[in-house]
Amino acid sequence: MRNKTSPDLSAAPSITPGDAGQPADIMDERVRRSRAAVLTATAELLFERGYSGVSVDEISRRSGVAKTTIYRHWPARTDLLRDACANIGTPQTTPDLGSLRADIAALMAALGEALTTARWTSVLPSIIDAGERAPEMADMYRRLQQGYSAPFETVIRRGIARGELPADTDVAALVAALIGPLFYRRWFSREPLTEGFVREIIRLAVG
Repeated sequence: MRNKTSPDLSAAPSITPGDAGQPADIMDERVRRSRAAVLTATAELLFERGYSGVSVDEISRRSGVAKTTIYRHWPARTDLLRDACANIGTPQTTPDLGSLRADIAALMAALGEALTTARWTSVLPSIIDAGERAPEMADMYRRLQQGYSAPFETVIRRGIARGELPADTDVAALVAALIGPLFYRRWFSREPLTEGFVREIIRLAVG
C-alpha cells in the first residue's frame, strides 16, 4: 500500500522582503514545493526514527528548506510534526458488498494487511506516546484513529438497518472488538496476523 506523505497544501504563503515583485503564481508554486518537501522529509524521519527522533535541523538538511522558512510556516516543532503525522496513514475505503459479514471481512483483511506491511505502522506507537504527553498530538491521534474506525462504524450501522444486527447494538464496542485484537497482535503479542486469526475474530464478534 502506498503511504500518503505529501498532501495537497493550500495554506496562504508568507511573503518576505526578498519575495517582493515575484508574480503570485510563481510564489504560490514555490511555497507549495517547499512545504511539500518539508512534510515529505518529516514523514521519512518519522518512519526512520520515531516521533522523538525528529529535529528541525535534520528536516531542514534533508528537505533543503531553510529553518527560517520552516518556522515561518510551522512556528513550533509540534505544529510540523502534527501536520506530518496527520497524513501518514493509509485511509480505508468503505466496502458495500451486500452483507455485513462480507463488508467486515473486507475491512479486516485490509487493516490486517496495512498493519503488517505499511510503513506508517512503524511510527504509530511513538505517535500514541506523544499523544500521552502533548494535548495537540492527542487530538491529532484521535482524528487518525477515527480514520481506521469510521468505515467499520458505517458498515455496522448499515447492518443494523438491514436487520443483520440487533437495533441496540453498541457500535463503538463492536468496532473495538473487531479492531482491538489486530492492534494487540501487531504490537503486544507480536503473533502473525493470519487470515485464520481474522476469521476467528469476525466469528466471535458478529457470530
